[in-house]
Amino acid sequence: MCINFNRFFSFFFLTTSITFAQEEAQINEKYIKKIERLARNNKIKKAFITIKKLESVTIQRHIKLTEIEAPPFKEVKRAIAFADYFKQLGMDSVWIDKEGNVLGLFRGSEGKRTVALDAHLDTVFPEGTNVEVQIRKDTLYAPGIGDDTRGLAVLLTILETLKKTEIQPKDNILFIGSVGEEGLGDLRGIKYLFRDKGLEIDSWIAIDGNYIGKIINKALGSYRYRVSYKGQGGHSWGAFGLANPHHALGEAISNFVNMANQYIYKGPKTSYNVGVIHGGTSINSIPFESAMQIDIRSLKPSRLEHMETLLKKATQKALDHQNRIKTKGPNLILKIDKIGNRPSGELSDSLALVQRALAAASYFNVTPTLARGSTNSNIPISKGIPSVTLGAGGKGGNVHSFDEWWINKEGFKAIQFSLLILLSETGME
Repeated sequence: MCINFNRFFSFFFLTTSITFAQEEAQINEKYIKKIERLARNNKIKKAFITIKKLESVTIQRHIKLTEIEAPPFKEVKRAIAFADYFKQLGMDSVWIDKEGNVLGLFRGSEGKRTVALDAHLDTVFPEGTNVEVQIRKDTLYAPGIGDDTRGLAVLLTILETLKKTEIQPKDNILFIGSVGEEGLGDLRGIKYLFRDKGLEIDSWIAIDGNYIGKIINKALGSYRYRVSYKGQGGHSWGAFGLANPHHALGEAISNFVNMANQYIYKGPKTSYNVGVIHGGTSINSIPFESAMQIDIRSLKPSRLEHMETLLKKATQKALDHQNRIKTKGPNLILKIDKIGNRPSGELSDSLALVQRALAAASYFNVTPTLARGSTNSNIPISKGIPSVTLGAGGKGGNVHSFDEWWINKEGFKAIQFSLLILLSETGME
């Protein structure tokens, strides 16, 4: 028997790396019964009480980690601090791998499987950003306060709760503070974990975002590129007639928009965005280089490939035209670098881990919805490994902005929720 909740067909974009598309959640009744039975276990009841008692400690760690900057590709300071927390809380084994991920192994009584619990260390903010947390009434303000430092605090409280309540999972739990989730990090931390001959991970749970009822089991794929035109450059008057890289880039963008718009409005949803443009030295100088960074996303991998083809055609057409109309000097040179590749993928709604997450949401009296997003889960989902991304709880906003905020609105429930799903997946003595 399946229980059907209201269907949601709204598509919307957030100012985070997570883009959600919500859809109907169907829960098999047997998973509801299993979750309810697990929640009645005395040790789980004790764990829920412990999580609530630890709220002030959770917030304290949350603030301390937020105030350790973790810019893209420079997460090491926060990684060391996070690893130290693992050691202080009695993790069985702690290490930082070659890519910079912090790993903590909590050994299970049987250890036949390994279930990963992940939150990412990095933020979008550059080195030197003021990350001091400002507290105004009940609200915490700081860059990265929600995305995803709250997730790191959730992991630490789950670890401490397991220790305090002496809960013994059957499977191993691999706690992970990962690098490279944001921006041009291109999921490098998770790609490293799932490389050939990497760690064996049987199930994956990522903590990212807020709302505990939204469960991501589908991966939104994206390709990212840096496109650049290079030329000789010179004075706007004296060197007039040289091929101009800015002119080529502007034409290329126009070409691509026209080509892409004829393609994307039919079939599965696909998007594109030119997010960064740079180059040039002054208003009266022909630039030596003009470059852009472009993000392309789609529900289907084949559409990403087609959009890549359109991008190459559009940029080459602009190159040929600008080189043809110049009156002197060398030709422009075009270079296209793929700087990001987040794979698409989908996992069946009927997978045990997905069903457990949905049933747990129902147990907490929230309407569960399945979603598609761009998170660390993209990698294991693309490999067919049971995976979900769960919210870290509380309420937040202005993500990826300098005035990001977060409120501890029943934040403990998300930690209880995540622990319940984790132990339903690992089993427990």
